[in-house]
Amino acid sequence: MNTVEALELILEQERLYALFQPIVGCRRQAVYGYEALIRGPSDSLLHSPLKLFDAAARNGRLVELDLLCRKVAIARFGELALPGRLFLNVTPQTVMEADFRSGETSRFLAEHGLSGNRVVIELTEQFPIHDYDVMRAAVQHYRAMGFSIAMDDLGAGYSGLRQWSELRPDYVKIDRHFVQGVDQDSGKRDFVRSIMEMARSLGCQVVAEGIETLEEYRTLWSSGLELGQGYYFARPAAQPARKVSTVLPAQRQEQRAKVGPANVGELARPVPPVNGRAPAEQVAHLFENDPSLRSVPVLDGEQRALGLARRADVLNLFASRYGRALYSRRPIVDLIQTEALRIPQGLALEALSQRITDMQGLAGDEDFIIIDRDDRYLGLGTIIDLLRAITEQQLRSARYANPLTGLPGNVPINTHIQQLLDQQRPFIVAYCDMDNFKAFNDRYGYAQGDDLILALSRLLQESLQPGLDFLGHIGGDDFMLVMKSADWHNRLREVLRRFETLAPWHYSETDRQAQGIRCRDRQDRPCFHPIVSLSVAVAPVPAGRFANPYDIASVMGELKAQAKARPGNSLFVDRRAYEEQDAAYPRPPRQRQAC
Repeated sequence: MNTVEALELILEQERLYALFQPIVGCRRQAVYGYEALIRGPSDSLLHSPLKLFDAAARNGRLVELDLLCRKVAIARFGELALPGRLFLNVTPQTVMEADFRSGETSRFLAEHGLSGNRVVIELTEQFPIHDYDVMRAAVQHYRAMGFSIAMDDLGAGYSGLRQWSELRPDYVKIDRHFVQGVDQDSGKRDFVRSIMEMARSLGCQVVAEGIETLEEYRTLWSSGLELGQGYYFARPAAQPARKVSTVLPAQRQEQRAKVGPANVGELARPVPPVNGRAPAEQVAHLFENDPSLRSVPVLDGEQRALGLARRADVLNLFASRYGRALYSRRPIVDLIQTEALRIPQGLALEALSQRITDMQGLAGDEDFIIIDRDDRYLGLGTIIDLLRAITEQQLRSARYANPLTGLPGNVPINTHIQQLLDQQRPFIVAYCDMDNFKAFNDRYGYAQGDDLILALSRLLQESLQPGLDFLGHIGGDDFMLVMKSADWHNRLREVLRRFETLAPWHYSETDRQAQGIRCRDRQDRPCFHPIVSLSVAVAPVPAGRFANPYDIASVMGELKAQAKARPGNSLFVDRRAYEEQDAAYPRPPRQRQAC
């Protein structure tokens, strides 16, 4: 059988099948949609899509094949009831052909109960585009049907930048050539950053294709990538995953080396100390030989700080007419300021900043002594270093903050957890997730959905004990509490009680009276979605039990499923940890809460 006969058989018998590859939303860390990838029969000469489309183009059957691909992809997508958006590959050349039939895609969608706003038309760049007026008209036609537009393989085809400028797509997919090895190629990184900057200015989302390694994804993610696709997440499959099983770098990457200091210990500079019995002349020589040296820590025999010998104070004494004769043999401890600031290494930067703000008369280049848990000397810090670190922390928080709530996102959440793990102190992690939120969002729209998310975020913020507890927004309706407060269990119970009162008032009177939403599913069967409730899964974290945040994340997935399996507002606590848990936290009551 030759290629012409193979093509005829495929078109006549509709012998195509669809695979789907997830497109991952990097911020929400969830599947955003799927690209449909068509294959010919496995035993055919035209199994490969490249050979299939080449044969169709050479034999004048391109429009017919293109429409059949859409039909098969839409049918299978509907059968699998996949979440998110469907990305459909469309060859621009087909819309210019005389036998192109308008409205076929909408008809296919209607047959399978899918709406046009879930479809993204991917315009591939396999052939040169000569008539942009026709292309613009085609794009307007698709948009009028509710479809979004994506430009595929940017950088690989004939006229990528012009096509982008002319057609103004909603999505741009960066060709895999610029993604593969991006972590090792500065030129590719510069290209990707430029594309992302252009996309932001044009209100366009960027999809990076062909991500295969953690390092590639980490590099792209740190550049602000919104959507990713590739073998790193999942291979194309006839029945694709609905959740991302690969842990994303937002959860895995070791952020502490990148995000700057978070506590005082990380500001410490190792300035060599002197013993308090050392003669003052020895310290004066240190200052004379090193013009950059501002202070010298003075310690006792057990390495505990007695105070600071400051440059100006020591040299002024020796500059007087009889200073050297009077002071050179005196122990330095007799001549220093013993009231110098001594700051524990584990103190948070914010707490130190507040403490210094409350003091008066401190200069920007003032040194302070940093000590360990046993009051032993670790190093020196300066007010300037503190202010610089606080500024970096604020900029980082703004960069990684959730755009809706302004709360810290995944990077600050993981950084905070890692800091607590490093301190070897017990705490609890509580994952909060709304149930039936999608039904609420579908009924009332995104604006009211955002209002409900904001209401929950305010409620959770009010539950925190300042200085001990931390709240982050993972994305969507998912929040993470990291708590050191001893009464965390009571605080979470109060959150559930208040949310149970709050949630119904976001519904209409009719739905409130019905205790939920009555509607019909895709098969036109009646269904009912109860009023939104809150599931809270709690993992106690004893000192030494976990090494990093993503070890905790793997446990939280199981606990979250347990919490959501219970109807209504529920609190599920992992009691397995209590054999190890420090007595600093009281055990919650035996009964599980369903407030």
